[in-house]
Amino acid sequence: MRFTGISFVFHFSLIVGGASLAVAAINLPAIFGDHMVLQREQFNPVWGHADAGEKITVRINGQRATTYAGVDGYWKLKLKPMPAGGPYVLEVSGSSTLQYEDVMVGEVWLCSGQSNMQWSLNQSDGGDMEALSTSNAQLRMISIPHVGSQQKQLDFRGQWECSNKFVAGSFSAVGYYFGRRLQDVLGVTIGLIDNSWGGSSAEAWVPRDVLDAYPRYKDRLDELDEKAATYTDEMHAEITARHEAWKANGRVGKAPPWPNDYRFGQHRPANLYNGVLYPIIGYGMRGVIWYQGEANVSRAENYAHLFPLMISTWRDHWKQGDFSFYWSQLADFTNEQELPQQNSWWASLRAAQTQTLDLPNTGQAVIIDVGEGRDIHPRNKRTVADRLARHALAKDYGFDLACESPRFAEATMRGSEAVLRFNHVSTGGLYAFDVPEVIGFAIAGADGQFHWAQAKIMGKDKVVVSHPDIDDPVAVRYGWAENPVVNLFDRNGLPVTPFHVDL
Repeated sequence: MRFTGISFVFHFSLIVGGASLAVAAINLPAIFGDHMVLQREQFNPVWGHADAGEKITVRINGQRATTYAGVDGYWKLKLKPMPAGGPYVLEVSGSSTLQYEDVMVGEVWLCSGQSNMQWSLNQSDGGDMEALSTSNAQLRMISIPHVGSQQKQLDFRGQWECSNKFVAGSFSAVGYYFGRRLQDVLGVTIGLIDNSWGGSSAEAWVPRDVLDAYPRYKDRLDELDEKAATYTDEMHAEITARHEAWKANGRVGKAPPWPNDYRFGQHRPANLYNGVLYPIIGYGMRGVIWYQGEANVSRAENYAHLFPLMISTWRDHWKQGDFSFYWSQLADFTNEQELPQQNSWWASLRAAQTQTLDLPNTGQAVIIDVGEGRDIHPRNKRTVADRLARHALAKDYGFDLACESPRFAEATMRGSEAVLRFNHVSTGGLYAFDVPEVIGFAIAGADGQFHWAQAKIMGKDKVVVSHPDIDDPVAVRYGWAENPVVNLFDRNGLPVTPFHVDL
């Protein structure tokens, strides 16, 4: 970034509560910077602060847009849509002038969620090999640091960077692989914004007033409010000291509590919306990829309402219509079970994620086959990213590509057999991977107890399910467990979506 014109004297103070700014020159938040990527073929908002009433002019690629700063110094304008291209200089001028260099116009995606999105390329399977080919000026990244707050933050510390082994190595592995796949196929510059935070609860990504409007969240809100209200600096220092001593002692014995400050952490409602999302709301983008849910498994019923509420709220506040939103369903985790599970938090959370597909412009990457029972962080991030990329390539960029995992559509009874039909089945039909027998179905009779079912593929898109001791089945499940053993796919290698249905 270069400053031109009159000598530049920078003074910036942010008061988070009142969101006031004192400025002596034009400034923009860190989402705007050298090497940034602007979204092609749509309006791109640009905003910042200056002296009250100051005339602001923004220029790029022969385009000029003008506005005036308000009484609080805030200004905002929109650049007209541009095709992919660059590099350009984005110039912002008023009483002072600044220039952002090496600006590209391409495709922008936000990578958000918790630790499985945050998980870096260096920590992932094949990350060392991938690092050898990460240098790519057409793949650009920016990460937002972890700041949890009950007040809306206007800015963050970060900068756009071109991909190389150092930048990409510490960046989200799912985000990187997703972006690289798009860049390889589309041939345009891809911009990736990472604002993921490990262990984050979905409630933290939603404004507090939105949550307060629904009585169903009151108990959870009250619980976390009490934790925040009773947590002190002294408590945090003591917990931190215990944890550091445990690490210094070679991590021997049971780990003490992690020093997570409830006041500013990733569980407190609205903390992440205010701290890591609000500073970029409105930045032009194509859509969001999301990997979260583990922190909400004990509240699956609420998640079925909360997750679509979160997506809808982001869309409302972004003012960019129903932008694309694609997520990874929870992977398999913990021990496999010899008998069908009667109840499963993880399976219920997956079902809540699937229900969210009722929202427009959404998609789900089913990854029930790539998890690790012993680790909540599966290292195979490339498969996850590719399944997310299928949605983007098919739905946003018009490629004739299978992207939806087969999903249960309807059931009919044929004597004591349940005939299940699936939609989103590719031309090659359903396929039992590894062994001819279809594994993973359970069936229940009038007593409600589930038993492993006999299942066989019929035609392209149907599975016949039965049990020799159940004459009148009342329910069927598939993949209904924390770590189910399943093997039903379509011929593109997309696993069938876990489900429960009452007959």
